[in-house]
Amino acid sequence: MNNKAKKFNEFLSESKITCFNSQEIDNEMHAVLYRSFMEVSGQNLPTMVVLDDSIYTMVQVRVAVGVVKDANRNCVMEHINDLNRKYKVFKYYVNENGDIVIESCIPATDDGFTPGLVHAIIDVVLKHLIEEYPKLMKAVWAN
Repeated sequence: MNNKAKKFNEFLSESKITCFNSQEIDNEMHAVLYRSFMEVSGQNLPTMVVLDDSIYTMVQVRVAVGVVKDANRNCVMEHINDLNRKYKVFKYYVNENGDIVIESCIPATDDGFTPGLVHAIIDVVLKHLIEEYPKLMKAVWAN
């Protein structure tokens, strides 16, 4: 297990946070995936934190699966671009399957890694989604 994952495990234990399932990946970066869900507007949005030997920690939330189609792409992309101009800590994108994703990249060395910062960013994303999810879904279902 990589050093950042060890620190994150300690933080989760000390903070009594039990919503994550972890999975060690057997690769050259010694990745550990932490999976959970964010409950937003009655939906459980898959959430993942990726900790590995790189300087990057990734936080990803799958906001909606397979919803961006040719008919609504322009409306959704315009809305997402507006959101991306407003927020610095995370960015939206649409993947090749038409999923809407929020991702945040947190750079830190092993020594500089702060699990509390990861938790804080997850909280910021959750608060943002609670406010913006209904508006985003209106853009999705507009056409």
